[in-house]
Amino acid sequence: MDSRSAAHVLSQIAAYLELAGENPYKIRAYRTAARSVLALASDDLQEVLSSGGLEGVRGLGPATIAVIRDLVQTGQSRYLEELRQATPEGLLDLVAVPGLGVEKIRALHAQLGITSLAALELAARDGRLAKMKGMGPKTADKILKSIAFMRSTGSLMLYPQAAAQANAFLESVRGHSGVVRADVAGSIRRRREVVGDVDIVAACSDNPEAVARSFGEGSDIQPAPGGDVTVSVRHADGTKLDLYCVRPSDFVPALWRATGNADHVELVRTRLSSNHFASEEALYTAAGLPWIAPELREGRGEVEAAVAGTLPQLVEARDLRGVLHCHSLYSDGKASIAEMAEGARAKGWSYIGISDHSEAAFYASGVSRENMLEQHAEIDALNAKYGDFRILKGVEADILADGRLDYDADLLDRFDYVIASIHSRFMMDSAAMTERILRAMDDPHMTILAHPTGRKLLSRDAYAIDVEAVLTKAAAVGVAIEINADPHRLDLDWRYLHRAKQLGVTMEIGPDAHSRGALDWTDLGVAMARKGWLERSDILNARSADEIVAFAKRRFR
Repeated sequence: MDSRSAAHVLSQIAAYLELAGENPYKIRAYRTAARSVLALASDDLQEVLSSGGLEGVRGLGPATIAVIRDLVQTGQSRYLEELRQATPEGLLDLVAVPGLGVEKIRALHAQLGITSLAALELAARDGRLAKMKGMGPKTADKILKSIAFMRSTGSLMLYPQAAAQANAFLESVRGHSGVVRADVAGSIRRRREVVGDVDIVAACSDNPEAVARSFGEGSDIQPAPGGDVTVSVRHADGTKLDLYCVRPSDFVPALWRATGNADHVELVRTRLSSNHFASEEALYTAAGLPWIAPELREGRGEVEAAVAGTLPQLVEARDLRGVLHCHSLYSDGKASIAEMAEGARAKGWSYIGISDHSEAAFYASGVSRENMLEQHAEIDALNAKYGDFRILKGVEADILADGRLDYDADLLDRFDYVIASIHSRFMMDSAAMTERILRAMDDPHMTILAHPTGRKLLSRDAYAIDVEAVLTKAAAVGVAIEINADPHRLDLDWRYLHRAKQLGVTMEIGPDAHSRGALDWTDLGVAMARKGWLERSDILNARSADEIVAFAKRRFR
């Protein structure tokens, strides 16, 4: 029994318990256990269980360990089967519908007898859903769109989830006696924001087919050109592993082929006259090209730029000197200002900006004027204790429906910088939404436009907006555009970043951190910036604290 399958079972138990209206603490315990199992160093649960290692794992208790023991000994969970038998078949599928909470699912089952996606879709189309109390035509239409969105995304995973799965697979592959070298390839190595499957290339000292068969019990083994083989393994949680087993001499070209998209590979392949290379750098040299970073291998002009000698010097995580989009206990954060500051210092940054939600953001415990002034006093006191670090006074001010920024000009004047963002009225048409943002950018207090398109990956599309118009205005008035590093957002989409660079827009990489741990998301923002061809000079928070304040103040003074 592997950790991914066990985590999937624990997550399913949590979902069934939620549908049954069980104690929230019990539900949370199973979800926590699922994350803990995925984080185990070993993928062999039988070995860990036998050694007694599970008892000391944080997040696992007697009940969840009992489930794992059941899985290891019998291959299935009796508890999960009991819950499944007690729940109408198909009801669990409804939990995955974006925007459809457990309470609504219970109501749909009780009032309309709905137990499947097909039945839900039919009820939304034939008018029954719209007639339910608390629903209405708009809700029915939204559910139809959610079902369509869910089907279009299929089994896609967010990048961090896919990367975690890949690392677990990689350790297992590297531990095989017949494997001398293995690396992650595909869309994970290219740092795509959502991933469909995990690609791993393994150099095999034994017969590649024999290695492939040892991983692909019951799976289809496919021959590849040159005698290499591939195996696709589908796990219980839907994760798909494509393992490419090759001879050691073929490892570098196989890793390169499995990393770049089809367009990139074809453009480079036509420049090669050999098939064996000691490194990818040597492969690109043989093609008459400089090294092209994996993030750029998307067939979007990177080969042409390499030929012309105009590839960018991509930004690196070490270029950042601090972050600006962070929340604290004053609004909806989970840590104090001091704790967030210590987290930033531990990462080697020289500053952190605290940008709690403005008062209009009632859904996120927006901060009143009085409390914001208290926050400023607290920041002053903390800064007085630091000699090599600074806390900047920021705010995430809501862009109201008419384009005004929340708070009056007098209070906005007191901040070192102002992040502005949209958190409401997402259904405006493109012209109205774009005008709303452009009007907000006319306010000289606005320093940064945060998560510009409002998308939530795999759960919500971007709202309608003319991105070109927003970027053009940002370049003209000197407003920075955020690359929001929250793995559910990664907004602005990296596909727009090269254009932003061409227009001369300053970009900011913001973790949107609501806890100290979420500061780590900044690395995802750096990855997206690299995919968008951005360099250190393009990034606002690669500058010093004084330079950031000067960037902001030149607009509102």
